[in-house]
Amino acid sequence: MKKKLFASKIVEWYEENKRTLPWRQTKDPYKIWLSEIILQQTRVAQGLPYYQQFVKTFPMVFDLAKAPQQEVLRLWQGLGYYSRARNLHECAKSIVDNFNGKFPDTFEELKKLKGIGSYTAAAISSFAFKEPVAVVDGNVFRVLARIFGIEKDISSPEGKRFFFKQANELISIEAPDLFNQAMMEFGALHCLPQNPKCEDCIFAKTCIANINGLQKELPIKSKKLKVRRRYLFYFLIQHKDQLLMKERGGNDIWQGLYDFYLMESKKPQKVESMLKENILKNYQIETRSKPIKHILSHQQLIAKFFHVEIKSKKEFLKFAQANQLKAHSKEEIDRLPKPILIEKYLKSF
Repeated sequence: MKKKLFASKIVEWYEENKRTLPWRQTKDPYKIWLSEIILQQTRVAQGLPYYQQFVKTFPMVFDLAKAPQQEVLRLWQGLGYYSRARNLHECAKSIVDNFNGKFPDTFEELKKLKGIGSYTAAAISSFAFKEPVAVVDGNVFRVLARIFGIEKDISSPEGKRFFFKQANELISIEAPDLFNQAMMEFGALHCLPQNPKCEDCIFAKTCIANINGLQKELPIKSKKLKVRRRYLFYFLIQHKDQLLMKERGGNDIWQGLYDFYLMESKKPQKVESMLKENILKNYQIETRSKPIKHILSHQQLIAKFFHVEIKSKKEFLKFAQANQLKAHSKEEIDRLPKPILIEKYLKSF
């Protein structure tokens, strides 16, 4: 199939079938950037209300840059992959400090910014500035692999380079923004991972996967994440109307978020076994939750929550100091950024 024919066909399909989404109604690189960061690892239906809330709270990059990180994390709560939120905040500050609030307008310059890789840089540069650089995400990998019968491993560096080169050979020079949107939308709505709509596909007669029945085999992805199981024992340690919490630090996936006193195990255990050498064994567990499962891309968390009341203020503060915890009222806790696992439990609690 000729390159121009492919580009025109998929753009024509897009114009007839595209979803109406707010970030498609703007050329503002700030809003396009926000949408792309939010939609990484996130479905459109889930990400849309977050995008709307971010735009409402931080209408310009200057507003986001001057906001406290805690406020940004609180607004991000529930989206997961919190490093995205931290990088978003740092990138906003860099754009304000180094570029007077104006986004660089080229793919190569955008890639130098915190948290902006090739995919996001291509999206911003093509959607906002019409630079002909192809966006290659999971949807695009799938569309290209099936239509052209590409058997390169999409998880390998060689495979990624090959697909990027192929996409850039096909991209419309006149309308790179529409081409990129079309490729992603076609993969999201038509060339689905499971049960693609091959019977009424515009490429049905030329698609290598459809002709040879290779829809389930393509694209090829050899690397599989090994899922690690973790058993978390959370303790809600209370004195009157206050609970102890701790801000997670280091390189933790929940860095900057708050959770309760935590003990962890690699295998299922009774709480009494966990507390054998811990001072908490001297206090009565008032309530205990059933196991709560929380699935991450590479981890399965099985959490239990235990409510312990310490009536002596002196002992309460001593335990807090020894374990780097701080006392918070329930109103304060509501305003703190927390892992969604904690948020969900607190709502039920």
